[in-house]
Amino acid sequence: MRTYTTVQGDMWDSIAHTQLGSTGHTDKLMNANLRYREYYIFPAGIVLTLPEMREPVDSSLPPWKRK
Repeated sequence: MRTYTTVQGDMWDSIAHTQLGSTGHTDKLMNANLRYREYYIFPAGIVLTLPEMREPVDSSLPPWKRK
């Protein structure tokens, strides 16, 4: 299980971008940390659980070239 400790001024979308690779994962990050959903801007020191991210499968590749 990976975690991230917030820095003063962190926001959900910026954490998703830096830690998960895209702001598109903000909902997954929030769902993994429901007890902190009332925060918009974080104080320092909150330990968030980072959700497991599965790499999308590129279906345009033949099966032997997929990861």
